[in-house]
Amino acid sequence: MERVNELAKSKAVVILVKTSDCMCHSIKSLFYDMGASPAVYEIDRDPRGRELESALQKLGCKPIVPAVFIGGRFVGSTKDVLAAHLTGSLKEMLIAAKAIWF
Repeated sequence: MERVNELAKSKAVVILVKTSDCMCHSIKSLFYDMGASPAVYEIDRDPRGRELESALQKLGCKPIVPAVFIGGRFVGSTKDVLAAHLTGSLKEMLIAAKAIWF
């Protein structure tokens, strides 16, 4: 869990992904399209990837990836991010975390 917390605080937006997951690609694209430049960690290519998966499960990630953190705080997975985007709160979170400027 400590490693996940360190990664989550490494940049304004952090996304933990698996390289072959199409939803991970879609979520990364959403953030890029919004003007954010997230730190993306491919847990399937990380030697400690199993530890990260276990920690994400403990956080309640279902599915495990993509796991999105904004301003060091866990936002959720695909459905949580898309719901926040539809309500406009995702943009507000990104502005508050200084990941985008308007």
